[in-house]
Amino acid sequence: MGLRTHDKLAYFRKPFMQILNRYKPYFKQILSLSYPIIIGQLGIVLMGVGDVIMIGKLDAINLAAAALANSVYFFICILGIGTLTGVSPLVAKSKGAGHPNQCAILFRQSIWAAIILGAFISGVVYLLAENLHWFKQSERVTVLTKTFLHALNAGTFPLLIFMAIKQYSDGLSFTKPSAIITILALLLNLLLNWVLIYGHFGLPRLELFGSGIATSISRFAMALSMFIYVKKALIYKPYLHLKEHKHDRKYLLQIFKIGLPSGFQYFFEVGAFAFAAIIIGWISDYAMAAHQVAINIASVTYMIATGISAGGSIAVGDALGRKNKKDLNEAGRAALIMGTIFMGLCALIMASFAPLIISLYTTDPLVSGMAVNLLYIAALFQLSDGIQCVGLGVLRGIGDTKIPTIITIIAYWVIGIPIGYYLGFHFGWSLYGIWFALLLGLSFSAVFLSTRFLKESRELDMDYHSALYDKFHAH
Repeated sequence: MGLRTHDKLAYFRKPFMQILNRYKPYFKQILSLSYPIIIGQLGIVLMGVGDVIMIGKLDAINLAAAALANSVYFFICILGIGTLTGVSPLVAKSKGAGHPNQCAILFRQSIWAAIILGAFISGVVYLLAENLHWFKQSERVTVLTKTFLHALNAGTFPLLIFMAIKQYSDGLSFTKPSAIITILALLLNLLLNWVLIYGHFGLPRLELFGSGIATSISRFAMALSMFIYVKKALIYKPYLHLKEHKHDRKYLLQIFKIGLPSGFQYFFEVGAFAFAAIIIGWISDYAMAAHQVAINIASVTYMIATGISAGGSIAVGDALGRKNKKDLNEAGRAALIMGTIFMGLCALIMASFAPLIISLYTTDPLVSGMAVNLLYIAALFQLSDGIQCVGLGVLRGIGDTKIPTIITIIAYWVIGIPIGYYLGFHFGWSLYGIWFALLLGLSFSAVFLSTRFLKESRELDMDYHSALYDKFHAH
């Protein structure tokens, strides 16, 4: 028996070691790029976790209002955040090709892109905040949501400016500064939440509105700190020396050309979850609160996957700039493997400790019971969520954004939302039916995005892409 067990282990160990040896240098490269990004991404999402935990101590109505406000806000804001992810592969490609002046141009144009996006997004969020009756939520939830949403919107410009500079820094492979700044901002946010929500140090008790103010103040601090550091730190000097360039506006257009499809990819995905939150609110405020808790937990693992995705995108973009097809292929596959393994572990943790995790957020028995069930569903879609997220990143690294955008539209708005509405309201599965449909959409996206990268990277004509690159960057 022992021998047979040993033979079985040996049977599985051999292919595992082959994969490890093949991809080991790429795992190291992506991990070195990803882990500071992951820390930074976790810092951002943990701000939301801290908000929700502190708001959850108030009552289920405040928790439902936070769910609606965050859903509406990120439904719109993710378009800007996603568009700015186009900056890092462009910077990585310019650096890899040995063009530091183009990196300097991209720094300036990325900030202009953030300002343009900020003007549009803050205007749309203001319009939605003033017309929350469109979403047909309960009156008390609507009133609380309006003030909270205005407070969040005050931090839109600094959030996008921070993201632009962060993407520039990440593209240069300097990923640690934004991570450190984000963690410090997280601590500031937690302190301000505690002070403003509950009214400590003689300040008024602002509850949900106070949480929004705390978040916006923290985002101002992040943007200012990141800008000052990049301008002062010596490591950035070679990539900030801007020579006169008559065509630098085309780099702004290139950011939007590469980034806007990526923004729409995130928009359609986050939008699906935001719309799911809205229709769950039609069921009850308690269902909305449970959704907010469960999606807040799932967002933690998702943001780590986006860190791996960003690392993969930078590694692939750098290989494309160096015209190294082998590195491009292997780096993309390594990123997909890393995302799959990590999210598989997250699925096991969620399934094993769901009640314990939910107890950190709320003690309301009705909300807790529904949230635990949702977390079991979240465990099921971890693999799909990780693979599709990394798939988008590595495709972005080779400049492939249009077809992936179509895939995300089909996944969430042809499969996820329509089937979710049917299962939830016509089949009688309530909020669980909506979540199962989102699982179907994520699985569709994961299969088609990952297979597209495997196909496109294998058939990629490096000379053609290099010619396009050289033509665009010709002075």
